[in-house]
This record gives sequence, structure tokens and C-alpha cells, in this order.
Amino acid sequence: MIFDLSVVIKAQEESDKNLIHKKLNAALRQKYSGGESAEFVFVKKSVDARHGQLKLCLRYKAYVGEKPGLAQKEFSWLKADGSKKVVVVGSGPAGLFAALKLLERGVQPIIIERGRPTSERKRDIAAISVKGIVDADSNYCFGEGGAGTFSDGKLYTRSDKRGSIDEILQTFVHFGADPKILTDAHPHIGTNKLPQIINNMRAKIIELGGEFHFESRVVDFVIDDTSGPTTVRGVVARAADKSQKEFLADAVILATGHSATDIYELLARANPQSLEAKTFAVGVRVEHPRELIDKIQYHGKRAEANLGAAEYRLTTQVEGRGVYSFCMCPGGFVVPSATGPQEIVVNGMSAAERNSAWSNAAIVVETRPEDVAQIMAGQKAAADSGLENDIGSSQELAVGTFGLASDSGPVLGLERLAGGPVLGLCFRSWLERQTYLNGGASLGQSAQAAPAQRLVDFLAGRQSSSLPRSSYTPGLVSSRLDLWLPPFVARRLAEGFKAFDKNMKGFISPDALLIASETRTSTPVRILRDKATFECLGLSRLYPCGEGSGWSGGIVSSAMDGQNSANAILKSLSINS
Repeated sequence: MIFDLSVVIKAQEESDKNLIHKKLNAALRQKYSGGESAEFVFVKKSVDARHGQLKLCLRYKAYVGEKPGLAQKEFSWLKADGSKKVVVVGSGPAGLFAALKLLERGVQPIIIERGRPTSERKRDIAAISVKGIVDADSNYCFGEGGAGTFSDGKLYTRSDKRGSIDEILQTFVHFGADPKILTDAHPHIGTNKLPQIINNMRAKIIELGGEFHFESRVVDFVIDDTSGPTTVRGVVARAADKSQKEFLADAVILATGHSATDIYELLARANPQSLEAKTFAVGVRVEHPRELIDKIQYHGKRAEANLGAAEYRLTTQVEGRGVYSFCMCPGGFVVPSATGPQEIVVNGMSAAERNSAWSNAAIVVETRPEDVAQIMAGQKAAADSGLENDIGSSQELAVGTFGLASDSGPVLGLERLAGGPVLGLCFRSWLERQTYLNGGASLGQSAQAAPAQRLVDFLAGRQSSSLPRSSYTPGLVSSRLDLWLPPFVARRLAEGFKAFDKNMKGFISPDALLIASETRTSTPVRILRDKATFECLGLSRLYPCGEGSGWSGGIVSSAMDGQNSANAILKSLSINS
């Protein structure tokens, strides 16, 4: 028999094995009255810092009359012979785990990645911070491993109905992750360790006959609509030397992430009915000294409890919209995550040790399609009349900054869409451009120097005369975020901060810094797909998955979504068993 047990101890009691053993036996007696002894196997640890007391919740499995041990997945992949092929667009978690799932049945994955391998991608990322130069195809969002590779590697998810979280975690361990991710309450790999794990995955996929094509941007679908439903037979990819090549396959998995706006353009051309607007969130990155957050969360007892950097999770409702923390990075850094020139986007990351002098999190406002439609319609009306408006100059609005940029110029502009499914993308693009215009470029500084404001000044409606030290290496510019952020965002942020300070006294601090703008928490667009087959509605043999599809968020849920798409393909090819 196996029993799940939980015991609560004071943080300083963690090394007292006798005490823990006594508590476990007492907990077991409440569930099992037999006289047999049990063996206990540690499962997870979490910190409870509520009510002014620091406690640890320890979870164990008690084995009575059975051999103890954690179930280990046996991985079994087959060498692909090329008789069945699937194009996988994108090498983030959705794409990589889809490829590995296909190889369990010997189906060859052909991975098309617009960015570069991790070793070269590191140089491109360094250029963003040092020189302010953004490579549109290789940056924090695009490249081998996807957006999570160089922005933390958090593995916590609540999406336990999508698939096996344990299988995803054990796969990461198989390829080199620390086994502690199997037992941590909030597992985390760290941006300094995740690239090598991704490299190991790539090596295994290639060893089994899979292909990787880096620096190859998908520019079109190969469509067959001569008979029956419109079917995607493959993709056209453009290499770094501008040459183009067709990749044909039995199916195409679209795992492009939340920042590939050009893919939505392709879908809008091929089948606009496959797209719908969805709720997303925008806001700022909030950075505190790590010591301050640790003191608040651990009530000044971090050192004696021997705990790592403190986390927090905050949420409230303001005027009918959620305001909440996202991607909290204890002992981490704020990083530049733009995917093109003349835009500024910020994100957060932590190394495995989580030992920097700062802690940060996105604080964002729930943004619904009707919010975007209303505010952008008002701004366009102001631009048409030549009036100044509350979130930008009429000149900026008039030159089409609501549109999305592509290599051939603005596409999917506001005038054409009039409230269409990608309006949120237009708004996101516009806000990132506004952030750039209020950043360092306008002052002759680095193009990625971000606008920032002390939290107390944001609430008081005044310019910050100075800014605290920050982990954001491209530099900061003092800016009145309260004036140029969209009013529905700024207003709700202000009320949210006040509510958070009631739960975390000291959150509002002169040392708290707001850095703009956080816009890539999720995509504003969902690619519609059949619930049973996972195929894109209206486009047969195309399987959208991961964050870019709008159906998942984060590394683990995206990995499971990629697995589910691969399983659907295997079933359609009658090779699912």
C-alpha cells in the first residue's frame, strides 16, 4: 500500500530527521491502523510564509508492504526511416517535445527554426544589451529552445489535465536537468543550464534521423485546395542567404511561439476564419532589491532558515479586470526581449542559483479584445482629426504604427481590420513602439535603454529625479510611465500596487522600480483548432500548438501541447501504437 502524507515543520527544523520521522508516523497512523512499518520517500517541499510564521510543508509517500521508489519513465525512441515525415515549425518546448514524441514511433521530424543554435544565439542576445542591436530572427524570443531558454526555465504549471507533468520533468532530467526538479514545489532549471539541455535534445533528435534547419524563416504554406478541404502539404522557408526551399511532409506542426506575428499574417491570408482574438495582458516589470523581498516574505528569518531567494504570487481585481504578477524571478534579472528594431519589450530571468541582488516580476493588467477595440478606435479618431490624445501623438498614429511590420512593410493595419482578430497584435506592436519612443533612443542613448520610474513616483504622478541600481544592463531612462501608458493599464496598475502592498507590506517602496513594457505574457490571438483532431480549422494537416497557438502558456504546458499534437498526427497516420 502507498499513502500520500504531508507534515508541517518550522523552517529551522528541516535538519531534524527524528522529528520529521515522528511526524510522518503520526500522519500515517491517521490513515493506516496496521502494525507494519513503513518506508518514507520524500516527494516535494514548499514554503508557507503566511501569518507571520515561516513553515515548510513536506510531502512524502509512505510505502507499506511495498518496495519504495519513484516511478521512472523508460524512454524508447526509434530511428526514423523517412517514410513518414512531419515538418515542425519552431524549436521551442512545443516543437522539441512534439519531435521526441514522433520519434517514439519512428516518424521523422524536420524542424524549421528561424533563429540560430544556442551557442550563436548567446552572441546575438549579448549584442542587444551591449550594442542595442536586435536581430529580428535570433534574440530572447527566437532561436533554439524558444523563449524560455534564455528567460528562466520555470517548470511550474497547473495544467495537469493536458498530459503528464511528471513525464515532461523526467524528460528534462534525462537530458541533463537536476533531478531536484522532480520534487521541488516550483521546479526551475535556470537560464545558465537550460541551453545545454536543449543541445542534448537536439543531438538525440539528429541521432535518430531528425533534421534541424536553423536560420530558416517560414514565409508560406504549401497549399493543396484542388479537391476536398484546403490542405497544408508543407512549408516554404527562406534561408539566411535569401534562397527559398519547400519542405513537404505528411503534416505540419506550427509551434512558433507568441511573438511570430508574421505567422499570423500567413494564416490570415490562407484562412482568416482560423484566427480569433483572445484575452492577454500588458503592464510593466517591477524590480525590488532581493533583500527587501526576502525580508517581507520570510519575515526577516531567511538566513536562519537557510532558504533561497523568496518568491511571491499576487493577484487582485480592479474595475472588472485582473491585475496580477507573472513570471516572478527571485534573485534574477530584467532582460530586453524585443524581436525587432524600434521596439522595447522587457522580461525576467534567473540563473539556477537565483543569487542576484534583485528580484523582479511582471505586474500586468488583463486586457480583453473589447478593451483594445475601444481604446484603439478612440486613438484613430483622434489621429484622423489631428488632435493630441491620451496615449500618443496624432503624428505617430497617423503614420500607421497600429499596423504590424513585416519585411515587405506594414501589414494587417488597423484600417483593414476594423476590430478583427489580430487587433490585439496591432495594439501590442504599437505599445512596444511607444515604449521605444520614450526610451533611450530619443536621447541618443542605447536603443534598448528602457523607460523606468520609481513605484512611489508612479503613484504620486511625478518624474523620478533619480533611478535605483537595476539588473537591466542596456540602461534606463527616467520617464513618466503614468502619462504615456494606456490609461486603462496605468489606472489599474496603480490600484493593483496599493492592494498588493496590503498583502506584502513594503512592496511599495522608494527602491521599487517599474520598467516598461511587459507585453509578451501571451499572444492576443488564438489559432482555432478541432478539439478532437488538433487540426487547424479550415486548414487540414496543420497542427497549431504551444504558446503561439493561444492554447498553452509556459514551458511545461507547451511541451504537453506539442506532445498532444504529435499524438494526434500519429493517430491520423494509423501509427499511434
